[in-house]
Amino acid sequence: MALPTITVQDPLPGRRINEPVTFTVDAELTENLWTATTSAGETLICQRLHTQPEPGKTTFITVVTFEESVELTLAAPVTGRVDGITEREPVESDAFVRLDTGYFDLEMCSGTAEGTGSSKWGLRHFATLKEGIDLLPSGNNAIGGFYGPFFTPENGLINPPEHATVEIETIEHGPVLHHYRMHGTVPDGLLEELKGKTFSIDWKFTHGTPYFTRNYRVDDFQTVINGRSITNKITVGDEFEAGQGDVVFDRFEAYGGTRYRAGDPYAAELAHMVDETIANSTSSTAKFQDFRRQLTGNIEAAHWDLYWRLFCSWEGALDNEEIRARLARVRATSHVLADLPERHWTIADAPVDVSAVPHETIFAGPTSKTAEFHSELDRTMVWWTSEPSGAFQIVQRRQSGWVNWGTNGENECPELPVGVQIKTAYGMFSDGWQHVADQLESAPTVHQA
Repeated sequence: MALPTITVQDPLPGRRINEPVTFTVDAELTENLWTATTSAGETLICQRLHTQPEPGKTTFITVVTFEESVELTLAAPVTGRVDGITEREPVESDAFVRLDTGYFDLEMCSGTAEGTGSSKWGLRHFATLKEGIDLLPSGNNAIGGFYGPFFTPENGLINPPEHATVEIETIEHGPVLHHYRMHGTVPDGLLEELKGKTFSIDWKFTHGTPYFTRNYRVDDFQTVINGRSITNKITVGDEFEAGQGDVVFDRFEAYGGTRYRAGDPYAAELAHMVDETIANSTSSTAKFQDFRRQLTGNIEAAHWDLYWRLFCSWEGALDNEEIRARLARVRATSHVLADLPERHWTIADAPVDVSAVPHETIFAGPTSKTAEFHSELDRTMVWWTSEPSGAFQIVQRRQSGWVNWGTNGENECPELPVGVQIKTAYGMFSDGWQHVADQLESAPTVHQA
């Protein structure tokens, strides 16, 4: 049987490293793995996808390193062992899988719903094999959680990654591609219109590729956050940690220049309310006394989620009436402070030193391509979203060692449309991150020769 030749063309200049390529042939092939030969004489491993587009056809995925263009032709089914994605011994008790992708060493966790930083679902350990430095060494933070509108003062509920577990479904599992789908239910907060919502998240990791892909789906919803109507927009949050006094990334930059406002009045107001509540609330619950012990002293160095958990209906530290009353005061004040004339917009052509601004936080304007990097160590994380997020909250807080990339504006207002694809690359490329972002945005074209 003669199989067609597939042509892969890059719309951009430069080299693609283990770029995932999906192609379909007009034949029903049942073997899970095939080899393909490229025009350069290289042998590739092609993984048959279990989710096939239509009868009489077969879809494969492979990864290929090339410049400008390359042709490949299926050769024969694979016999024997092949190199590819492997699994390692997990670190966390709730780990679903720890992968060695040939580029990343990462661990996906299902969560424990215990309400602590270490009980979040998502990626709780993440490193490149070359650098060998875990960006989440404690396991008390996670890459990939989604928050607003459920993680807001209006809802009285902290983020689902801490108060929910997910079921993880394996969609594709082979040496070239691992595709997982998380399924979960958002715990109910105080708003009726946000109760009973379910979500799913698709994660894809390919062999040797310096980026991974994800997509978030949530039941339809409409609510009001920060005085604005919000329909099917979420906050996706990626967290990193380096320990008190240090940060994994010390600069932020948006593609084409960064438009931002510095400082986070809302965070300051919430911290003030935490202090006030710890000092004078009459709550007698055991959970409140536990929070009082944890939040007495150097609150600035405390895990940020502790602020939220005090006012979380799920935790039960305070009754719902007190939660509503206290958060209403936080909202009213912070909404005014966020938009005072002295909170100007800054237009920066150079990367922003986030740790040097008030509250070690900036709120950046709309864009689809962003990066956080370390100005001395060259490590760089690049994000591309298939539709722009309306805003971003970037935190690089040396006091706690916590760094955050979030798709929300002021006062926890979510800005990323549900269903948007996110590609996230990580490596040593701060000088050329814009080209990496362009490559994430513009995938190679694939067609039969």
